[in-house]
Amino acid sequence: MSPSGKTERGLAAVLALPGFRRLWIGQVFSQLADKFYIVLMVFLIAQYWVTDTPQNNAALAEAAAAFRMGFETRAQMITLLATGIYVANTVPAMLLGTVAGVWADRWPKRTVMVASNGLRAGLVMLAPLCLLPGPMWLGLSWGYWALVAMTFFESVLTQFFAPAEQAAIPLLVSYPQLLAANSVYQATSMAATIVGFALGDPILRLLRTLLAQVGIPGGEFVLLPLCYGAAAVAIAGIEIPEPPREPRSISVWEEIGEGVQVLRERPKVRSAMIQLVLLYSLLAALYVLAISLAAAIGGLGPTRFGVLLAMSGVGLALGALAMAQLGERFSRRGLASAGLGTIAWCLVLLGQLRGNLVFTLLLCGLLGVGAALLAIPAQTTIQEDTPENQRGRVFGLQNNLINIALSLPLVLAGTVVSRYGLLPVLWGLAAIAAVAALSERPWRSS
Repeated sequence: MSPSGKTERGLAAVLALPGFRRLWIGQVFSQLADKFYIVLMVFLIAQYWVTDTPQNNAALAEAAAAFRMGFETRAQMITLLATGIYVANTVPAMLLGTVAGVWADRWPKRTVMVASNGLRAGLVMLAPLCLLPGPMWLGLSWGYWALVAMTFFESVLTQFFAPAEQAAIPLLVSYPQLLAANSVYQATSMAATIVGFALGDPILRLLRTLLAQVGIPGGEFVLLPLCYGAAAVAIAGIEIPEPPREPRSISVWEEIGEGVQVLRERPKVRSAMIQLVLLYSLLAALYVLAISLAAAIGGLGPTRFGVLLAMSGVGLALGALAMAQLGERFSRRGLASAGLGTIAWCLVLLGQLRGNLVFTLLLCGLLGVGAALLAIPAQTTIQEDTPENQRGRVFGLQNNLINIALSLPLVLAGTVVSRYGLLPVLWGLAAIAAVAALSERPWRSS
């Protein structure tokens, strides 16, 4: 609070709160670890399982044919094995989010977050054991399949951390500071994605080299336990003012039904949830379309599509920081409509100006800003309007829907582009965003 009794707002104000600052530090380490995890899995596959030419492994060649994947190069072999890791990481996110959200409401949120990070730190310490020789199955040693199983359980634990973290934010900051707090959350999430995927491999190799010089093998396995452990330690020091929970004799499924009932009874929460699902569907489609956009740029090429995604991430992070400082000056409806309208125009112009590197990068960055204008007010509305004792299950349901929204376009977008071409697909997505922007009726004052 300021000396005048007015709640301070903005980025500096929320980071000055000890509880939120500790939660933010825990988020930084936890989300970096999640990205480093995927990088480590691909690193191990390339180092230990893809050591010969693809043609020498008949079992994997047959599996690749079943999935209609090319299998002529080492890169394609790595991609095939990495797909198993991606699937194991995605399935719990699509199936268990709502159930995990119920338990995030039943248990103390600090306990859930500390336990999730602590257990993940312990789980990833088992990774070196997967390199031990053992029986083969489907052309691969048991260690690869052990990594797939480990990834599945690591993702299960993540499903408990996410809703507990999101539900803890309104307990640590005042309602006037929620928009700024969610802006910090979104900016950190996007920055962790960029840094984690961009620097994960160099950091793993550096640790491996440095520790090898002092006689310690397996330096690449040190990073993840340190990150998850640091997240657990940071969050363990938070005092979260949770009201006492009354014992209840209803089932998990009945509690999930209560979470769905919140969406039925509270139009603002329902509308915000729909906005987030739509946004992540559009972003997931862009992940696939970025390959075609990059292919049209002479100085880039299809394999460097990540540059476009990184630029959209930079835009989202910058938009989030701007929202933290200025977002309270504008109506939520106006921000949502502006965000959707910005996304619509960017999609149209990406089609019209494809092949131009500078304009494509600028438009990807602007699209990220539009995503921030939509996502942060929507997330804040859900936190404000959801009853405290229902937040975990509502956020669990949100995570379920968002992961489905991310997965379906990844499956469908490539097929649609190959059949109809890039331009009609971009126009179609732009039309969806424009209709959604108009449905917000920004001309209304409330």
